[in-house]
Amino acid sequence: MREHIRNLRPAVAAALVVALVCASATLAEARGPAAATIAEAACESPSIGFMGPLTGSAAFIGKEQLGFARYAIRRLGGGQVRLFEADTQLDPRQAARVASRLHADRKILAVIGPAASREVLAVAPIFKRGNRLAFISGSALSVRLTNGSIPNFFRVVPNESVQSPTVARYVRTVLKAKLVVLVDDGTAYSTRLADGVGARLRAGGVKVRRAAVEESATDFSATSSSVPAGTDVVFLPWRAAARAQIFAAQLQAQGNRAIIFGSDSLDSEDFTSAGAYVSSFAPDIRGIESNAEFIRGYRGRFVSNFGPPVYVAVQAALLAIRRACADGNATRAEVQRSLKQTLLRKTVLGRELRFTARGDARGSTFSIFKLGTGGKKTLVAWSR
Repeated sequence: MREHIRNLRPAVAAALVVALVCASATLAEARGPAAATIAEAACESPSIGFMGPLTGSAAFIGKEQLGFARYAIRRLGGGQVRLFEADTQLDPRQAARVASRLHADRKILAVIGPAASREVLAVAPIFKRGNRLAFISGSALSVRLTNGSIPNFFRVVPNESVQSPTVARYVRTVLKAKLVVLVDDGTAYSTRLADGVGARLRAGGVKVRRAAVEESATDFSATSSSVPAGTDVVFLPWRAAARAQIFAAQLQAQGNRAIIFGSDSLDSEDFTSAGAYVSSFAPDIRGIESNAEFIRGYRGRFVSNFGPPVYVAVQAALLAIRRACADGNATRAEVQRSLKQTLLRKTVLGRELRFTARGDARGSTFSIFKLGTGGKKTLVAWSR
């Protein structure tokens, strides 16, 4: 079935092209495919869906992702692309309900999100239905998502297979840890990551102990007091940064000097424990000199590194829609084919974007930051 097929009247088409060309002129400082807008498109008012946790404990993620999605639409969309915004609450059931609405909207040619891997798995059957809808995540990391079973899924960040070896290598070779306690929060994301880091640490001769907390807990005194004296590192692959902050404070209050090392979900202003480390699937773009004007234009406060990858995801979607609309018509299938051919030579993440045949971002890496006073981050390592 063809999707959103509209042939514009000459006057309408001319006005649209003029508007988009004017918008593209504002991007003259960026060169190559990375700066592409939908200036050549002749489709009338195409839409992109956005899915993110705008309420709930992970709202900081969704709000920052939405802020950068809006920024991309404002900066690259030429004033002609509509963003359909939906709250998933980081809940797979809610994500599925949202996905059904997005899939039913014939004007939506691509979707940005959802944020979490378990949400991706929940919406994949819906987006794979007839009139398949391509979707691009800026933060879902599970290896399972790009095993070939979801051909219309893409991500602009590395998969989690990169995070475990990056964290384990740093803990073992740089922090010289001899005893590490892994504390998971019971979620699939957390246990899977703890398993991966633990296996690599054990293989490297590091002693590893496991502990667990409830995802909804807010008092961790019992767990923190069980961390043995002499522990070098406590690894927290948790989804809720604010709860990890409580754990770190309680551990320190008990006089335990173990270093806290958080996974990518703790890369947030809600986790500011001085001396701690966090891994991140995206760089702090404020440290990339060529991004100075981009950052000024955002006009918002940076909360984490979750936002910029979504900007790049929207950038890729806009480029694919531009190509699909070049003949005045567009189908979702054309957009998906165009996404597979994505080549953004310059992005705000400091690297080009190309997708593998299964939707992973080629050559993507994890970074490690050390937190100082007030949570100020210093880049200390990145994988290659």
